[in-house]
Amino acid sequence: MAHTQPGPGSGFRTQNIDPDNVTRLVAALDSQETNPGVRRLREWAYDALAVRPGERVLDVGSGTGSTTRELATAVGPRGTALGVEPNPGLRSVAERRGAEANSPARFTDGDALSLPVPGGSVDVVWCERVLQHLTEADKAVAEIARVLAPGGRVALLDTDWATTIVHPGDPEIMAAFASGALTGAANPYSGRRLVGQLSAAGLVIEDRGSQALLQDHRSVTWPLIRMLGESAVRRGALTETQRDRAYAGLTEAAEEGALHMSVTMFAVVARRPE
Repeated sequence: MAHTQPGPGSGFRTQNIDPDNVTRLVAALDSQETNPGVRRLREWAYDALAVRPGERVLDVGSGTGSTTRELATAVGPRGTALGVEPNPGLRSVAERRGAEANSPARFTDGDALSLPVPGGSVDVVWCERVLQHLTEADKAVAEIARVLAPGGRVALLDTDWATTIVHPGDPEIMAAFASGALTGAANPYSGRRLVGQLSAAGLVIEDRGSQALLQDHRSVTWPLIRMLGESAVRRGALTETQRDRAYAGLTEAAEEGALHMSVTMFAVVARRPE
């Protein structure tokens, strides 16, 4: 349930190249790579896109480059796979890992609202967990539509933070905890907006899917729990006493194997009409 793309803003551009921050971002992205829910939804989207050898692929918000490298393998030596990543620290990691894997994937600086490729020049676009960080997400989707060639396909994958569930506990108190997840993204309802945004951009919806991203039910993830709890107190949704009682109850539930924490990620695949 971590926010894994760099910084909120209109086009997800960030100038924060602090080494410690980059290290944290890389660790968060690598952790998400192992999340079963993320992997299942990615596999579904890969299958729905049906990337073919020789195609031109663009990965918007490529992070450490893992998806870009996988797409590069799918398109083969006759195709191209370009990752757009504005964070220079993450881009450096992606380039290094790509070189170590002998991958033909390439990476470049760029903004989601002004992609560095000509119109109609891309067969496939992948954009995962980026739109939640944009205050102008509609413009980013329109930009994706611009760069797609006729018949080109796009997969948008994003979180809807309003689907956060924390259980067990008093329903009202748990709702106050969960609502804290809405404060960490510029566009926290991104997941439910994907279909409408793609349709508004003139693209045809091909398929849609979803996957709950579950936290380890055997332990309390304290950085996340504390973020939610402190946010609830700061907003006046809970008192400190209520927060602390909730902490104790969630800890006990985790020890008994009864803890449930999840958020849902949605995926939509669409195409540009011929």
